[in-house]
Amino acid sequence: MVKKVIISLAIAGATLITASSFISVNNKKTATVYQVDLVQSSLKWIGKKVTGEHIGNVKISNGSLTVNNNSIMGAFDIDLSSITSTDVTDPASNAKLIGHLKSEDFFSVTKFPKASFVISTVKLKEKDQYDITGNLTIKGVTNPIAFLATIKIDANTVTATSKITIDRTKYDIKFRSTSFFSDLGDKAIDNNFILDLKLIANKSK
Repeated sequence: MVKKVIISLAIAGATLITASSFISVNNKKTATVYQVDLVQSSLKWIGKKVTGEHIGNVKISNGSLTVNNNSIMGAFDIDLSSITSTDVTDPASNAKLIGHLKSEDFFSVTKFPKASFVISTVKLKEKDQYDITGNLTIKGVTNPIAFLATIKIDANTVTATSKITIDRTKYDIKFRSTSFFSDLGDKAIDNNFILDLKLIANKSK
């Protein structure tokens, strides 16, 4: 009799363990991958100097986001060879500016044709507002950055917008920086530039 009771308890325990495992597996959320829409996404740059500012665009070349519950991970690349200026209308002056930005004084595009950003953490601050940290690589130099972004997620699309301030001198871009050169006067260029990001990613099929 005792033996039968022990066997019955063992079978019941095994059944409960199996059922528990089944429930755990079936309640587990599946991660969703979203591919960055290279046409709809945009990245505007703004660089300031004593006498004014320059504005332009640069293209995102690839990227993806993975969403699992409130967890968001991902990365994207920036094609620095695509950099343009939208504020300089004279063709010759525009070409001179872009050529300078692509030179070793700034982004050394021939040697380093792309920049990249990899997400480290994404933390919900309040509705649709997230604190993001990650690693930005420019000219082969990687530094951590942090910024606030507005992120909206639905079944098919992730939309993220942010204005990100970058200290160019941390990436060996020191041209006319008052941190490294004196007596620049009105030729000085701000250390910081802004990336105005609009990232749209669509659910992978």
